[in-house]
Amino acid sequence: MRFQPHPYQQYCIQRMITDPAIGLFLDMGLGKTVITLTAINDLKYNRFQVSKVLVIAPKKVAEATWSKEAEKWDHLSLLRIMPVLGSRQKRIRALNTPADVYVINRENVQWIVDYYRNAWPFDMVVIDELTSFKSHKAKRFKSLTWVRKS
Repeated sequence: MRFQPHPYQQYCIQRMITDPAIGLFLDMGLGKTVITLTAINDLKYNRFQVSKVLVIAPKKVAEATWSKEAEKWDHLSLLRIMPVLGSRQKRIRALNTPADVYVINRENVQWIVDYYRNAWPFDMVVIDELTSFKSHKAKRFKSLTWVRKS
């Protein structure tokens, strides 16, 4: 399907491309996933500014939403989405599979930070459902502070 962004979507895409950190606080159904994937696609294949992206999402969303959304739109045909789910062995296998976007559930954030330690390979981290990171005292929040570039 051909993606024809609305003006607000185009604005969000452009801001994601130019701003080093940004939050998209849009209502459900307004295209946050396609906006984000479009920006990632541009940053990777047109601007060469990112090579690996980590998406942190609720488990059900991580299982299917990101992959299905990428498959739905013609302009995203180059993006390879890899869910990082299941047992430790399955997650490691997924991380060692070539992809552009790796999607992990939020319960495994601490695990992935510990797994990579000082060799964090992701140029960009996307948090789908930011409300699960609202407490700065939570382990998943603290884990991400170790890998966030200033």
